[in-house]
Amino acid sequence: MKSIHILFTLILTLKMGMAQNIIVKGYAKNRNETIPFASILLKELNKGYSCDVNGFFEIKELKKGKYTFIISALGYITERKQINITDNLNLDFFLKEDEKQLNEVVISGTLREVSKLDSPVPIEIYNKNFFKSNPCPSIFESLQNINGIRPQVNCNICNTGDIHVNGLEGPYTMVLIDGMPIVSGLSTVYGLMGIPRSIIERVEIIKGPASTLYGSEAIGGLINVITIKSENAALFSSDIYSSDWRDANADLSFKLKLNSKTDILSGINYFNFQNPTDRNNDGFTDMTQQHRIALFNKWTIKRENQKILNIAGRYVYEDRWGGQTNWNSSFRGSDSIYAESIYTNRAELFGIYQLPTRENIFLTFSGNTHKQNSYYGTTSFMANQSIGFIQLYWNKTYRKSDFLSGVNYRHTFYDDHTPVTETVTVNNIIKNKPSIISLPGMFIQNEYSINNYNKLLTGIRYDFNSIHGNIFSPRINYKLSSKDKRNILRLGFGNGYRIANVFSEDHAALTGAREVIFREKLKPERSWNANTNFVKKIYFPGEHYMGIDFTAFYTYFTNRIIPDYETHANKIFYQNLKEHSVSRGISLIIDFELNNSFKGNIGSTLMDVYYTENGLRKRQLLTEQISGVWNLGYTFKNLNLSIDYNGNLYGPMLLPLLGEMDNRAPQSPYFSLQNIQLTYKINSFEIYTGLKNILDFTPPANSIARAFDPYDKQVLFDTKGNAIATPNNPNALTFDPTYVYAPNQGRRFFIGIRLTIK
Repeated sequence: MKSIHILFTLILTLKMGMAQNIIVKGYAKNRNETIPFASILLKELNKGYSCDVNGFFEIKELKKGKYTFIISALGYITERKQINITDNLNLDFFLKEDEKQLNEVVISGTLREVSKLDSPVPIEIYNKNFFKSNPCPSIFESLQNINGIRPQVNCNICNTGDIHVNGLEGPYTMVLIDGMPIVSGLSTVYGLMGIPRSIIERVEIIKGPASTLYGSEAIGGLINVITIKSENAALFSSDIYSSDWRDANADLSFKLKLNSKTDILSGINYFNFQNPTDRNNDGFTDMTQQHRIALFNKWTIKRENQKILNIAGRYVYEDRWGGQTNWNSSFRGSDSIYAESIYTNRAELFGIYQLPTRENIFLTFSGNTHKQNSYYGTTSFMANQSIGFIQLYWNKTYRKSDFLSGVNYRHTFYDDHTPVTETVTVNNIIKNKPSIISLPGMFIQNEYSINNYNKLLTGIRYDFNSIHGNIFSPRINYKLSSKDKRNILRLGFGNGYRIANVFSEDHAALTGAREVIFREKLKPERSWNANTNFVKKIYFPGEHYMGIDFTAFYTYFTNRIIPDYETHANKIFYQNLKEHSVSRGISLIIDFELNNSFKGNIGSTLMDVYYTENGLRKRQLLTEQISGVWNLGYTFKNLNLSIDYNGNLYGPMLLPLLGEMDNRAPQSPYFSLQNIQLTYKINSFEIYTGLKNILDFTPPANSIARAFDPYDKQVLFDTKGNAIATPNNPNALTFDPTYVYAPNQGRRFFIGIRLTIK
């Protein structure tokens, strides 16, 4: 009897124990799609579980009771659910996409806000945290660690430059602020300075022609600087830093709520460097002396039915000079001590107004005036440019189509004292004749959703240039995506055009070191571009993520304008290329995130940029064939400390020589510019410090030919204007500051502080 009682007790105990081993299983999902490798944390047990590749999870040996399930996955909003568990349970968790991570919003490809993953046009996005990892005094320098983009310094002396996209020079890239064409023409060289970083939300980049929507100058690429929305802006933000070169940069922003319907966002950028430094001992400043202030103001007015009304303006003043270290302003324009001195005054106004209609009709406008007072040695360059732009467009969604059409008008006034704005009368009297160009245009675009995974974008633009006549720019883009949007294929084909002004775009034409010769009246450049883009997103257990972005591109140019530096040592010849030019290549970007602590972005571009002339293929000057960039960051969460290490690597470039006897290297070496930064953060306060150009790389000291004789007073010339070899000038050189491919500023220590009050 006793044995039977013991056996009964054991069976009952075993049964009760088995009853307590509850199993919960199910899937993590987004709509009808599963989410692989999602993480599940049981708060009460402080124990984590992972879904498998199919999004399935199984949790065994639970006891009865209430449990808090915390479900998370990269690219999705974390869910918290409290569930009373009493028995075995089949349970599915549904997560919503996180717009900030998975579907970043872009506007550059279609003139309307769409998810980056939904855009048929491949667009790269770089947010404000990216620019914080390598603080720079201008957007020009901030782009140096983006794959396929290289800020090119065009002058050893005044340090002006432009932005190369896939090997194409700066004038082929259009720069916008909030979608408005602001930086162009004369301001391509100087207008990139002075955009306060404190008001930048993100930068969108399109590599390849975008002329269908944006017209001339978007022939090689587009950089759209998006300012922060007033509702997302801090009440006050400041970022101030300096380096042991004794330069100082300050970015400030303020938000003011004027009334219940009006918000004002203001930004200030101030940069000052007044320390003539000559570490390579060539007698010239390594970095230009600069005094710059930029003011930005943006008004956001709330209207009925959430209609849009934004108006913004920017003013930039800059005084910069570079040259012999003993120069001062009393020598400006004289031939005793050489310097290049530039005064710039620039004002911009731009905005968007949504009409009070049932249809989505928008009026956008921009205007800018740019005045430049410059001396390059004794060569003066006084220029005045004004550009006005207005556009009316209509956006209509009907069934599977998203239709966009618009009309616009652009008016350009340009005046200087060069041959560009001179005319000869019948009496051989030279008179000033400013260049005035009217450019009305219209465009039509339709984005058709074939189904949930296939989209086709088609568009065409027509412009009538008052000088060059009719110009058509078509494009077509196709996007194919997998159901979970983790595999995306994009194909694109389009046309671009550009109208050149060499005096406002090519610094070499202004230095006075060479005479400018036009062999013909320049015609608009045209390009045809084809590109393939493949994006893959991979999610691993433990909230690890990796993204792969591969692109192949091919651009074919006609009427390309390539300055000829080689025919004559003292002259630059300009004419349209009779044959063709090509820019082609491939690029790969890999970005990753591990445990929300270690993040990185690594990219590389291989490209071949060349032109054919008289049947001969020639490689383009100052264009690398291989480049790489990296941005790595790690956050020590317990210490409130982060470390950022970024840099770039460039392959050899062909350099402009003054002739066969020029003893400078015909091409640059492999070189790398690397930076490291430590940031300590306490609530709204950050202090950061680090090193720029860790390897202390600078170009050779003889980059400026005959720096000791900037006015060629000791050079002998033959009857054709060519320099003659003499004991004082054995290589038959003349003064030349255009042999430049990297900054002359070496290693430097910096420290800064940031404060944000929300």
